[in-house]
Amino acid sequence: MAMTLLVLDLKAPVAAAVHSEHDLWAALVALSPRFLTYLMSFVTLGIFWLGQQAQLNLLERSNRDLVWLHIGFLASVCLIPFSTALLAEFLTYRIALIVYWANIFLLGALLLAAWRLSRRFNLAKPDLPPDIDGAIYRRILVAQGLYAFGALLCVFSTTWSIGFIVLVQLNYALAPRIGKFGLP
Repeated sequence: MAMTLLVLDLKAPVAAAVHSEHDLWAALVALSPRFLTYLMSFVTLGIFWLGQQAQLNLLERSNRDLVWLHIGFLASVCLIPFSTALLAEFLTYRIALIVYWANIFLLGALLLAAWRLSRRFNLAKPDLPPDIDGAIYRRILVAQGLYAFGALLCVFSTTWSIGFIVLVQLNYALAPRIGKFGLP
């Protein structure tokens, strides 16, 4: 649903303002920050969706606390269209980038908390390899560390930050499955 809502921030140029091919091209170029942040967020949501599904596939059962953590995760997913629109509107503002990163951080923190809770209450399948926890923790913590580094780059330039975040996303979206667990 949130992935669908992202596209609502991409609006066609107003016909009254377009009087030539050049005007239309200029209006489309002016949309490029919104299109960039749309693509970034679409990929981000895809990465987190894969991560959540990978975790859910490792569970044998659930409990109320875990369900509430996943509801919190979904609430954070629903914030992505807002943080995306804010970043698209204020692409050169550090605060907009930090809000976007904070949204990503919250997604990762909730995914990590959900896995920890599932292990604490023995909700995972009993036949999982003993090193699965380490693989999941590393995957989440490394990604969050890279996103944090990308956000910190805004001290120098929001363009550098966004470029680095895009590279992190491409790595996680295009990278082959890791190890014997097939973690995305």
